[in-house]
Amino acid sequence: MIPIRAVSPAPTFGKSGLAAPPPLALYVHWPWCVKKCPYCDFNSHEPKGDLEAAWLSTLIADLEAALPSIWNRPVISIFIGGGTPSLMSGATADALLAAIRMRVPLAPDAEITLEANPGTAEADKFAAFRAAGVNRLSIGVQSFDDDKLRALGRIHDSAEARRAIDMALKNFERVNLDLMYALPQQTLTEAEHDIVTGIASGVSHLSAYHLTLEPNTPFHHTPPSLPDDDLAADMQEMVEEKLAAAGFEHYETSAFAKPGQRCLHNLNYWTFGDYLGIGPGAHSKLSNHERIWREARQRSPGAWLKGDFISTRADITDLPGEFMMNALRLIDGFPTRLFSERTGLPLAAIEKSALAARRDGLLEADDERIRPTLKGQRFLNTLLHPFLAD
Repeated sequence: MIPIRAVSPAPTFGKSGLAAPPPLALYVHWPWCVKKCPYCDFNSHEPKGDLEAAWLSTLIADLEAALPSIWNRPVISIFIGGGTPSLMSGATADALLAAIRMRVPLAPDAEITLEANPGTAEADKFAAFRAAGVNRLSIGVQSFDDDKLRALGRIHDSAEARRAIDMALKNFERVNLDLMYALPQQTLTEAEHDIVTGIASGVSHLSAYHLTLEPNTPFHHTPPSLPDDDLAADMQEMVEEKLAAAGFEHYETSAFAKPGQRCLHNLNYWTFGDYLGIGPGAHSKLSNHERIWREARQRSPGAWLKGDFISTRADITDLPGEFMMNALRLIDGFPTRLFSERTGLPLAAIEKSALAARRDGLLEADDERIRPTLKGQRFLNTLLHPFLAD
């Protein structure tokens, strides 16, 4: 059986059952892009006019309106995502981070990440981001093959990608590359070239994503010719083998890091920590001693810029399912105690589903930890299904 005797009883403080709130992160959404890619389903838009100043002032108002929900809680990480945040000026990045520091207690060693695209990379701007306090850069390269970049609708080529990486490494000790595989008409050799090139670049973190055809995107409406499932599986195994041989730890479904270089912000998501999301379309998961809830900001930048911030707010009703949906993405799983700490529920709440998953060879468990097996990692949706409420 899944051991529960070694786990302390769930706390009974307040309606949520949490003895203390979990760590808190901050997500900041920049919605603007030069051009929207045909596979992208993120809340990104091509701006009509210069909206940078309006975005900044409204973002500060959004944060101030949210302060009662996070009052006096330290922020362990900031992630500025998009869109293409590297389009913003260094002065705006400096003003943004200064405004955040004035309003929330930022941990002294807080990880502060900004997303960048090679087509908007400038050496002076990277230096300005670093001076503003950004200490981690995430570059959306996707591929080093010019034909594949054109097929993906990217505005950069492979030479620009390499220049952006070089500029990033001169300014930041921590750099992530986003790469994709199972691209239109991609061969295993081409996918391997992208991974080997990414490894050789010298970055300390690499995210490798399987291209998926998301609803309401041009690729979904007019699908390109993609590798079949068997070839895509071969590509996934190649990615894992090449990165392991190069000293990268596979710690989440799509994330690989050199020792000590894991993304703290994303780890907080996967371990069911709290996060406040500000900006158009941003999502939050927050908790106090009484409740655990989610919020979504207005998706329309126009509505959000008018100060109409919150679109939806609702308590999380399936705490076991939501916790497991995040935590089982981690290759090493999670400490058994964490389930009660983050949900306020006893471990017995997932015992029946965990036993079924273990019988199917999808899950491993002992007194200290629950983790997906290799089969569970490969068939994550199948593993998660028993834990999700109808």
